[in-house]
Amino acid sequence: MISTKILWIGFNVMVAMLLMLDLFVFNRNNKVMKVKEALWWSLFWIGLAVAFNVFIYFNSGSSAALQFLTGYLIEESLSVDNLFVFILLFSFFETPVEYQRKVLFWGIIGAVFFRAIFILFGFSMLQKFHWITYIFGAFLIYTAIKMFLQKDSDVNPEGNPITKVLGKIIPVTTKYHKGNFFAKIDGRKFATPLLVALIVVETTDIVFALDSIPAVLAVTPDAFIAYSSNIFAILGLRALYFALEGIMRLFHYLHYGLSLILLFIGVKLVIGHWVEINTMISLSIVGSILIISIIASLLFEKKD
Repeated sequence: MISTKILWIGFNVMVAMLLMLDLFVFNRNNKVMKVKEALWWSLFWIGLAVAFNVFIYFNSGSSAALQFLTGYLIEESLSVDNLFVFILLFSFFETPVEYQRKVLFWGIIGAVFFRAIFILFGFSMLQKFHWITYIFGAFLIYTAIKMFLQKDSDVNPEGNPITKVLGKIIPVTTKYHKGNFFAKIDGRKFATPLLVALIVVETTDIVFALDSIPAVLAVTPDAFIAYSSNIFAILGLRALYFALEGIMRLFHYLHYGLSLILLFIGVKLVIGHWVEINTMISLSIVGSILIISIIASLLFEKKD
């Protein structure tokens, strides 16, 4: 059994190497990722997560492996719903397709950093103040109800406070300058819309983390399992975006399924002190809700 310290170091080194290969070897140019290529990359990241889950099984046992799989499934499911918002953001900023890949790459790096902070902070809070679980649970139940009643994603990039602050620090040009985040115009340095899009995507992901982090903390008491399952789901997000961009609007009942998943996890957190729901049951419920919502989306067309 590998020590926890070595697991943390080894996993982060592996993630850094994968990101470096992705940026400097496989995707050096701002080329458009075709659906077929995106599907193959999605299968690669999913296969990598499955292989790591097998490693968790042999290193830490079946219980830890089930917790990893449940956390990964929850985070991956929430990520798919978040892709709708990314489509709206890129549409709002009129971001060329060939530059969206770059924005998502740097957005993933930021997401890895912030998820690590949120998860470690969350576990630290849970260990010191157990009553925090009730707050997390209540927040998830509130989010689930809000998501269930919400018909469309509310996206207001212009109202993002970070972009307002950026405009006061540095002037922003309205034109894209190839794939650059900054551009020099008449000797002055300007931020490009690509930087604004990146900042909005990053801050939007932080908001998403407020949902996903409490959810994954509810299924595992192990910070490493929570962190690694989250990161694997995030690593495959960019390929998944391009793979599903054209077809994921078919899954119009998905957000109802996700709201039920968050509701279940929230209730699980609140009643966890009195009623213990094992990981296998949690995994079965999460998987069943996802499958039913996807099948319902395919069987019943969305009304205008």
